[in-house]
Amino acid sequence: MKEEYFKWYSPYVNRDVEMLVFGHAGYPIVLFPTSMGTFHENRDMGLIGAAHWFIEQGLVQIYCPDSNDKQSFYNKGIHPHQRIQNHVGYDKMICHELVERIRLNTSVAKVAVAGCSFGGYHAANFAFRHPGYVSHMFSMSGAFDIRSFMDGYHHDDIFYNSPLEYLPGLQDHELWNMGIILGTSNWDICFDANLKLHEALKQKNVNHWLDVRQDRHHDWPIWKEMFPHYLSTIKFD
Repeated sequence: MKEEYFKWYSPYVNRDVEMLVFGHAGYPIVLFPTSMGTFHENRDMGLIGAAHWFIEQGLVQIYCPDSNDKQSFYNKGIHPHQRIQNHVGYDKMICHELVERIRLNTSVAKVAVAGCSFGGYHAANFAFRHPGYVSHMFSMSGAFDIRSFMDGYHHDDIFYNSPLEYLPGLQDHELWNMGIILGTSNWDICFDANLKLHEALKQKNVNHWLDVRQDRHHDWPIWKEMFPHYLSTIKFD
């Protein structure tokens, strides 16, 4: 399968960003890495390989950017205010330097977003913050509460990057047009987080699928089963 490497300086995160893109054509998927993961993590751990049929058939093109977690949520050496501002910069980088360029270069109106574990948070948060840009959101064992990273600090930017907090008040009609899948298992350490997000979506009558698999751990084997299954739900032209 085709693999391309990109690197550019982003003023939003004030550093170089690296990214791998897999596939020669197809529907664009932005695939976030797990906590503090690299741009090559999803390839190295086999998630890209699990989706090889869709890539080789030209049905999807998968974009794997760097994370910014070491500079934001996991950076205990800076004040929580700077942590959340660093995340806001990452959200702007993904939006303006990746998704908007994908839309411009491929003539698609929307992209799909996906991720495992904390990558599931990034996928959900980006989708719900920018529903007009996202057609599908696939979260695999995601967690959606960032308060634990903020040491009790309160700020509007924390609220508006915590899906369980801002989702009840979200009224953008594009939310109801999104294909949403929450993948988890009864043994998943993020099982309760997925139930809470499921209930929040259910309260808003937002159509979605809570996919609860049995007796599986929070790890790559189940995510490699989920990802191609979820890709198959996209209606390709």
